[in-house]
Amino acid sequence: MKLHAPSLAYAGCSTAGEITPQGLEEGHVLALLLPKASFSTASTMVENLSSSGMDRITGEVASLRRLLRGRAGRAKSVFALCLIDGLSYAEEAVTSAIHWGLDDIPLIGGSAGDDLKFETTRLISNGKVASDSAIVVLIATEIPFHVFKTDNFIPTDEKLVVTASDPDHRIVREFNATNAAEEYATSVGMVPQALTPLSFASHPVVVKVGGEYYCRSIQRMHADGSLSFFCAIDDGVVLSIAQPKNMVEATRAALQDVERKLGGIDMVLGFDCVLRRLDARNRQVFRDISELYRTKNVIGFGTYGEQYRSMHLNQTFTGIAFGERRAAE
Repeated sequence: MKLHAPSLAYAGCSTAGEITPQGLEEGHVLALLLPKASFSTASTMVENLSSSGMDRITGEVASLRRLLRGRAGRAKSVFALCLIDGLSYAEEAVTSAIHWGLDDIPLIGGSAGDDLKFETTRLISNGKVASDSAIVVLIATEIPFHVFKTDNFIPTDEKLVVTASDPDHRIVREFNATNAAEEYATSVGMVPQALTPLSFASHPVVVKVGGEYYCRSIQRMHADGSLSFFCAIDDGVVLSIAQPKNMVEATRAALQDVERKLGGIDMVLGFDCVLRRLDARNRQVFRDISELYRTKNVIGFGTYGEQYRSMHLNQTFTGIAFGERRAAE
């Protein structure tokens, strides 16, 4: 980048797979270029999330808004992209702080991954490479857009209450006063020894917030039967076992709804939970969802979590769809 495009501002991260113009792929480098004639941007990297106060993050976002106003010129619609270390244990607090600083600007984004190694993820901003960090990009444009999310699960009456946990590390030791892995396995009709990332992807757990259900996806099982989560967890949280519905049809319906609202879709920047990719393989719909992304001009990457407005989510597809300028006019 320094050699061939020294004046180009850019932001990126490591992933858990890519969504390319050819569909779902792995091991690729993917870039989206925003034409200067249609987009104005301003970005910042927030480092040392583990020791950063949330007020500082909110303040940095407010400063970014002022910077963008100076660059964007005439009135345009604005949205925010967020890339964040998917192993930082800080996504909920950081997303909330960013959202607070954005006021009414819609936020969308994804947590960086490392292909399910769970060792180190990387954020890249204008030549700087870091972990324990987040990148916020504010983007102003006259092109119509719509921010959306979709998932494919239905909550059941099977409940798991967190009775022992380590919230700082997102680890649950007990459900319903029983070893976490044993109780979860019993609830989904498996034995603990058979639990794998595929099991967690196929049998998600959800929490009810403000009348709506959100995934609290399990990352992995430890030797002592405790479970690590992708999202914040704490004692007393009541989770419901969820049953998946057809991923392809749920995603297709969401994209068709967005298409109607925009009067046509030019392309979609998407953030797709890695657990959806695992579940698609397990249910043998990987080619179908990949083809859907290809035909709907979706590009993006597989995440360790998704940001949507003020929420950090799991097992969800979040995206921003861009309309066709001609249709909007």
